[in-house]
Amino acid sequence: MSSDLINPDIAPTTPEQRTWAWYHYFALWLGMVIAVPAYMLASGFIEEGMSPIQAVTIVMLGNLVVLIPILLIGHAGAKYGIPFPVLARASFGTIGARLPALARALVACGWYGIQTWIGGNTLLTLVGVIAGRSLVGEQIAWLGIGTGQFAAFAVFWLAQLVFVEKGILAIRKFETWTAPLKVLVCIALVWWALDRAGGLGPILSQPSAFGPGGTKEGQFWPTFWPMFTAMSGYWGALALNIPDFTRFARTQKDQIIGQAVGLPGPMAALALMSVVVTSATVVIFGKAIWDPVALAGNLAGIGVLIGLLVITIDTVSVNIAANLVGPAYDFSSLWPSKISYRLGGYMTAILGAAIMPWKLLESTQGYIFVWLTGYGALLGPIAGIMIADYWLVRNTRLDLDGLYQAEGAYSYRRGWNPAALIAFAVPVVINLPGFLHSAFPQTFAATPLLFVRIYDWAWFIGVIAALLIYAGLMRKPRAA
Repeated sequence: MSSDLINPDIAPTTPEQRTWAWYHYFALWLGMVIAVPAYMLASGFIEEGMSPIQAVTIVMLGNLVVLIPILLIGHAGAKYGIPFPVLARASFGTIGARLPALARALVACGWYGIQTWIGGNTLLTLVGVIAGRSLVGEQIAWLGIGTGQFAAFAVFWLAQLVFVEKGILAIRKFETWTAPLKVLVCIALVWWALDRAGGLGPILSQPSAFGPGGTKEGQFWPTFWPMFTAMSGYWGALALNIPDFTRFARTQKDQIIGQAVGLPGPMAALALMSVVVTSATVVIFGKAIWDPVALAGNLAGIGVLIGLLVITIDTVSVNIAANLVGPAYDFSSLWPSKISYRLGGYMTAILGAAIMPWKLLESTQGYIFVWLTGYGALLGPIAGIMIADYWLVRNTRLDLDGLYQAEGAYSYRRGWNPAALIAFAVPVVINLPGFLHSAFPQTFAATPLLFVRIYDWAWFIGVIAALLIYAGLMRKPRAA
């Protein structure tokens, strides 16, 4: 095996390391699902004009769809004990695998920064409630945020580095213990919403803006498809690096049951909770409050402190599980002999701060249609290629030693597989005009409508097109 392709962190797991039972995966997903960004996604649908029933339906359908690639890709991790960046070598090549690893890592860095910003904002609000005044501070011109916001962001950023040192076992334990607490708080929040809004009737009676007489009448389907795509791509990053977790499964059955139970049901429940609460804010405050941190600031008494404290704990648990493990492995795979899992974690934290994540959360438009749909267009093709390679081309059979050999079965052409590069590039290029139109509408206002509509299906087009192209180019597999 080549020293440039292996280190203890990305080597196949040993039997002694395979200790995760189904309930560990259930707790993991429960902890990741009950999160502020997931809450904001469903409640953002309400702010965009969807009715409560429409918003919950989008979330349920999207999560059922994304569960398929999660289980398909996770199978390899449980069978061979390898993380995502090593599995990617089978399709992209021993050197080419650095491309999807880097793409996945950069997206995770974005998420890490978003969660850190949410956690810092929550911490600032919590301290402000105790102090009895706003602590946002004067705005820093070149950052676009207040001095207090920046300080809270920095404190929260530093606090999370503890888990970079402790490793993945500490993450599993933390998720297992915090998941039940977050469920109780969700129940309490729904209870408050129902009590203040006068029951479920006034909440569910909130009409859709797309219905007759609504402000967006006749625009339902043009809005529904991008939302559905964003929801399906929401877990697109985790669908790729899920082997980072399934490699520790006791059995294949454990990871399948744990994930099948832990993702769609809890995500639908959270969506129902968030749309109920957000719809209740329309009744209570006269406007939709889609940010739970902002909502907590509108509560009174001990509820404020408890709510903000739980949001803080929630943000830590989700961030380290969903957005630290994956990129830490990804960065380690770029230069295994020099970059350890720990160093990869520090790189994730630094890049997560450098992207200025508060810019991504300025509006639901930027969060849903630019960030979520945009990275779905980038990661969808990678998922399609990996599924095609593992299930269609190789029938789940991999040469485990070859994954760590520079001149082994997956060296292809100097470490790069041209078929994977082509299958990746085509759907990304197809989706690029639509992304530019969504991110910079004034600059790219003249983008043809065809590309705008294609982008509405960005994640789906990426997965399906890459799968078909790769499978076609690899009709005669060149490796085991």
